[in-house]
Amino acid sequence: MKKLILIGLLILISACQTATPTPEPASLPTATVPASPTPIPATSTPEPTPTFEPSPTPLPRYFTTQFDSSLAGWSVLQAGNEAVPNIAIENSALRMQMDNPYVWLYALYGAQDYADIYIETEYVNSALSPASAGLVCRYDETEGWLEYNVLTDGTYNVLYGKWLDAGIAEYLPVIEGSSSDIKASGDVQQIAMTCAGATVYLHLNGIVIRSVDVSRFELGEGKVGVTASSFEYTPVIAAFDYVTISEP
Repeated sequence: MKKLILIGLLILISACQTATPTPEPASLPTATVPASPTPIPATSTPEPTPTFEPSPTPLPRYFTTQFDSSLAGWSVLQAGNEAVPNIAIENSALRMQMDNPYVWLYALYGAQDYADIYIETEYVNSALSPASAGLVCRYDETEGWLEYNVLTDGTYNVLYGKWLDAGIAEYLPVIEGSSSDIKASGDVQQIAMTCAGATVYLHLNGIVIRSVDVSRFELGEGKVGVTASSFEYTPVIAAFDYVTISEP
């Protein structure tokens, strides 16, 4: 993944409103990813606010959403730019658009926390290379999260992310690789992620392509969701057709 320190606007999920303490410097070394984008200069970050309204009725634990109506229960985070996140339901898809370079968007299902979970999505990423789309599991505002990213240049990665302060995140590369099965920009891509105990399984177009030991991060339960990012070329539009959240 071609990410370094993410700096910009953070819009936290409605269920996680407390400020994140800065961890000890030694607890998470600065991520060093080959050919990573240039870090963005530090900017002030406003107080986080929820993006989507909560649902007035109880929300399910396991389900498939095809984004035909409400986004109740979902919230948005953004890093890398102070512009208002450009996320909407359009043509029965969750549309995440980045008009500026080096922007990272997350849409998390905030109604439930999960330890062992399977999350799947199908999307189209319309962008020049490089750009990415992916999945998140075990997101915790304090402890961090795991994300599986698939890039338009034919590579993929798993990252451990952690907020260092409000609007400032740091990423540690866990694994990276490439696959000839990754579709080109503009094509339909299906990916899935299974978080089960100390292992994360990476799925690509219905096939498990890799398993990853994540025991060292000691993450318990947390939110799940989708993510997309831009690098040097814009605009980037990632349209997620559906998301399935189920038992692994």
